[in-house]
Amino acid sequence: MKWSSFKYLTKQGLHSMVQNRLMTLASVGVLTACLIITGVAVLLSVNVNSFVDYLSDQNEFEVYLNDGYEQASIDAFVQNVSALENVAETEYISKSQAVEEMQAWMGEDGDLLSSYAGEDNAANPLPASVRVRVEDLTALSQTVESVKALGGDMIYEVQSPTELSSVLVGMKRAVTYVGWGLVAVLGVVSVVVISNTIRLTVFARRKEINIMKFVGATNAFIRLPFFVEGMTVGAISGIVSTLVVGGVYYGLLQWLDQPSASWLGEFTRCMHPMGEVIWPMLGGFVLFGVFIGGVGCATSIRKHLKV
Repeated sequence: MKWSSFKYLTKQGLHSMVQNRLMTLASVGVLTACLIITGVAVLLSVNVNSFVDYLSDQNEFEVYLNDGYEQASIDAFVQNVSALENVAETEYISKSQAVEEMQAWMGEDGDLLSSYAGEDNAANPLPASVRVRVEDLTALSQTVESVKALGGDMIYEVQSPTELSSVLVGMKRAVTYVGWGLVAVLGVVSVVVISNTIRLTVFARRKEINIMKFVGATNAFIRLPFFVEGMTVGAISGIVSTLVVGGVYYGLLQWLDQPSASWLGEFTRCMHPMGEVIWPMLGGFVLFGVFIGGVGCATSIRKHLKV
């Protein structure tokens, strides 16, 4: 196709958008609404997953040890635990350190435990322990069982947030499925909307298309203006959606930065900053909108080319 023909057909597509501006505005509005809902679902999904990953990184369990074991045996046990595949970090807490941590946790009332402080204090009732941090939250139960097998009678008790880990993993899986499910559903809705809009334009110009076919116009020559129309609608919708979703997200980040929202501090720290979100969002929305517009055009014009 010659460059002059390409320019002419592009202008025809843009002219058709202006001529059918009410339908164009309707298409932009509906596609923008779909993209906004899609963007909200994706942002919610990635931020919740980030928060769950943060909790997973902080996840640990405590292995309490029986008294009466030599320090060499305890050191060997800690070393064996550190060598397990899913263990990220281990920390040995002696009986005296356990008292110090308890005093710090109790604050002003920590002096009540002063009689138990000090190394080799026979009156100290708190057990020594090993604090274990895991890498993969989904394998927490297996890791706990492996630690129990290594410790045997040395272990007095193991405290692990197994139920919490199951909840977090389930939450992450549910948010991911729901988010991408919405993307798929809204993508189909957008294709239908754009297809119907372009189908009306094609139907209004069906005689013109038939005449062009009879005088020898190629399918590509006829299709191009409609592709331009559909993809331009998609690009405009992508830009508008980015402005709306980006503006709301920026406002949310500003609100979460206020003292009144300090109770959400842990979640706020895990949210992706605006700079990491806005450009991928713009590129994704525009590309997705152009793709939906192109697919909608292709599905609506096909049968009118068969003459």
